[in-house]
Amino acid sequence: MSDSAQVSPRLHFLGGAGAVTGSRYLLETPERTILVDCGLYQGLKPLRLRNWHPWPHDLARLSAVALTHAHIDHAGYLPRLYKLGYRGVVYCTPGTEALLRILLPDSAHLQEEEAEFANRHGYSKHHPAEPLYTAADAEGALGLLHTTNYGESVDLGAGHELVFH
Repeated sequence: MSDSAQVSPRLHFLGGAGAVTGSRYLLETPERTILVDCGLYQGLKPLRLRNWHPWPHDLARLSAVALTHAHIDHAGYLPRLYKLGYRGVVYCTPGTEALLRILLPDSAHLQEEEAEFANRHGYSKHHPAEPLYTAADAEGALGLLHTTNYGESVDLGAGHELVFH
């Protein structure tokens, strides 16, 4: 492909737009597709329901995930992404990894507990009510983490580089 025919990178705002929760930004280039943050929507029900929407892009094309930090609204959707089939690398700092090892299993426990409560009390429209993700999904997602120190360059291939500052 000649330089004049090259496709420009595209940035898709999949979350964190129109709300201060669910941070997800998808960077697409002809060679790579990189998700920056993988946040869970929190708050009012209309926001939380967004977590259940189908993944809007071809998950098989997702090259990598980069997490800016460990807040649930920036990294809490990671077990759901794992549940949907993502098995690629997730880059983060060592501090983010340490916090996610606490936060993601706890979040999964809350998801499972809420579904069990809904089933016990019959208030869900879905029978049975299911968690957005499980403890097994959280553990699987944690297995994808790859830590990178601040200032360290990570080659993502095809001329793409990741550096945490």
